[in-house]
Amino acid sequence: MTDQQRPPPDALVVGAGPAGIVCALDLSRSGLRVELLEASDGVGGRMRTDRKDGFLLDRGFQVFNTAYPQVKRRLALRRLRLRPFTPGLIARTSRGQMRITDPTRRPGEAASLLPGRVLSARDLTALAALTARDALLPAGTLKSRPDRTTSAALIRAGLSPRAVEDLLRPFLSGVFLEDELETSARFFHLVWRSMVRGTLCLPAEGIGAVPAQLAACLPDGTLRLGTPVAAVTDSGVLLEDGSERPAPTVVVATDGPTAARLLPGLPVPDGRTVTTYYHATDTSPLAEPTLLVDSSLAVLNTCVLTEVTPTYAPPGTALVSTSVLDGDPPGRHEAVRGRLAELYGTDTSAWTPIATYTVKHALPAMAPPWPLSRTTRFAADRYVCGDHRATGSVQGALASGTRAAREVLADLARR
Repeated sequence: MTDQQRPPPDALVVGAGPAGIVCALDLSRSGLRVELLEASDGVGGRMRTDRKDGFLLDRGFQVFNTAYPQVKRRLALRRLRLRPFTPGLIARTSRGQMRITDPTRRPGEAASLLPGRVLSARDLTALAALTARDALLPAGTLKSRPDRTTSAALIRAGLSPRAVEDLLRPFLSGVFLEDELETSARFFHLVWRSMVRGTLCLPAEGIGAVPAQLAACLPDGTLRLGTPVAAVTDSGVLLEDGSERPAPTVVVATDGPTAARLLPGLPVPDGRTVTTYYHATDTSPLAEPTLLVDSSLAVLNTCVLTEVTPTYAPPGTALVSTSVLDGDPPGRHEAVRGRLAELYGTDTSAWTPIATYTVKHALPAMAPPWPLSRTTRFAADRYVCGDHRATGSVQGALASGTRAAREVLADLARR
């Protein structure tokens, strides 16, 4: 069906990432005729999974958190066939390898947390108090606190420089995609809360199964793949093929830089860049689904994905994911492979490179004071949503898309 044959929509949503999908869903369920325009050949935005030679390759290392409110509200978690990571991590430090595990979920491993083995008694007490506060206080209380950097928040919580450098900085650098811990403490506390209250896991079919499940709920004819938008106009949008698609309401649900191009004058935060390397090997270098972090920050984190869910690789093959900050300049891959040999204590020279993904603007830079949510209204009948308008997480993207639909409907009702 050509655009001339299609009835004009009440609203156009540009971008079929999580924010755009839920916005289109909510508008459709409220009775509006909606078209969701996606430039690429699939839904998900940065939450996509490629299939290559029997491997499932997420576009950048991903984890899925079951505690996010929007996740619990919108997704049938059982259908995702989720497989959990170990509730803890292994850190390679200048003092050797350290393991820290959530004793409430793995009581049998509580002995690893005896004072002096990983953290001092003072640091254990400070970390336990911080964790209890974040887990038990109402989310609204955490959101209303004065904002500061995560680094300042950890110091304020009474954690020593050694605890931060050996454990918390290496781990949180992979969460925030920055190693100075300059990210908003409000966001840190909410993320820490979600990790304590939920489970970090992966879907059996890759992270792309999450947006795919959401998109499957769209009414027939809503989603249009391979439809890049060149500009937002006074009457709707101009497509890159030169045709126009009119609509009274337009919601831009793309990444920050694309949104700024389509909506001139829109302020967007800087973005964080991450590169993920995938290697295959015949033997798993770590026979457990545990995240390994590096206090030297030569790599952000690494894990054997097939220990989390074996479906990520052909039978008899282990798939190792390793992420680093920024891009993939010449020589970096070999440096990473060398560091992996040290981290895993094994020869990595025969590991087979499967793929490398550099994801620009993987997360927004969330410097304090960071607004955890902001209006999606940009101009009359023009809206913008995405994690860059909320927080750099699937919760932030879903919440922003939800808010966009709510504000569109509220504005229509007022008329």
